Amino acid sequence: MSRTTPRSGDRLRWWVYALLVLAAFACVFPLYWMFVVATTDTAAATELPPRVVPGGNFFHLAGLVFSTVPFVRSIINSLVVAGTIAIGQALFCALAGFAFAKLRFRGRDLLFLLVVLTMTVPTQLAIVPQYMIISSLGWVDTLQALIVPGLANAFGIFWMRQHMANAISDEILQAARIDGATTWQIFWRIAFPLVRPAAFVLGLIGFVYAWNDFLWPFVVLKSPEMYTVQIAIKALQTNFSIDLGLAMSGSFLATLPLIVLFVFVGRRMVAGIMDGAFKG
Repeated sequence: MSRTTPRSGDRLRWWVYALLVLAAFACVFPLYWMFVVATTDTAAATELPPRVVPGGNFFHLAGLVFSTVPFVRSIINSLVVAGTIAIGQALFCALAGFAFAKLRFRGRDLLFLLVVLTMTVPTQLAIVPQYMIISSLGWVDTLQALIVPGLANAFGIFWMRQHMANAISDEILQAARIDGATTWQIFWRIAFPLVRPAAFVLGLIGFVYAWNDFLWPFVVLKSPEMYTVQIAIKALQTNFSIDLGLAMSGSFLATLPLIVLFVFVGRRMVAGIMDGAFKG
């Protein structure tokens, strides 16, 4: 009988799958361990080896979360802020990306370079001048103080500019102009539909970033009814002690909307990223 030997490609594929399984485990285990601590108590967070079996205190701790801080209101606030920022970034960054990629005007390349260079500036350096502007507008302790600064950013403009430059040919735009289309009609009816997957991915990234943002909301929000979910989790801690079980329970509840979001749109997100990766 002839003996078949595995090909090098099969061995390589086995190692690739093994690495993917390890990477998936490294990503999922912290979330699972957070749920384990959220169902037990603070002592479970310091056990070695880590406890892997959930306890039975999750609903009790979850009830404490909702009774200690206005958690439902904070989730609604985070949904409003993150959802508005996601839509705004998808639209405004697409507009700016279209201008930098397909419109001709003096200083375009220099202006785009300046926009990209702003990504090298740490976010923390902009907090003081940004707070002064928000305070002069009377927006302290309001949700618009979180929404307006996040409606566009340098990364989103760069992202959409690259997709606009690669996905849209100049011939299509010239034909539209010959037919009498205005610049807005060209953007809305031709350019934006072609890069809609990239805009969807950008909006999803903006949603997750706004949902997880802590520093800027912590600076501008004062009253509990205006808290976002991350500030509500901070409010679960006292000045002298931290109930890790309570904090992990709040963190797990805050993570659930993101998990549900990725369950429904994860495939579309990957498709949008891969769509941009193979065009050019």
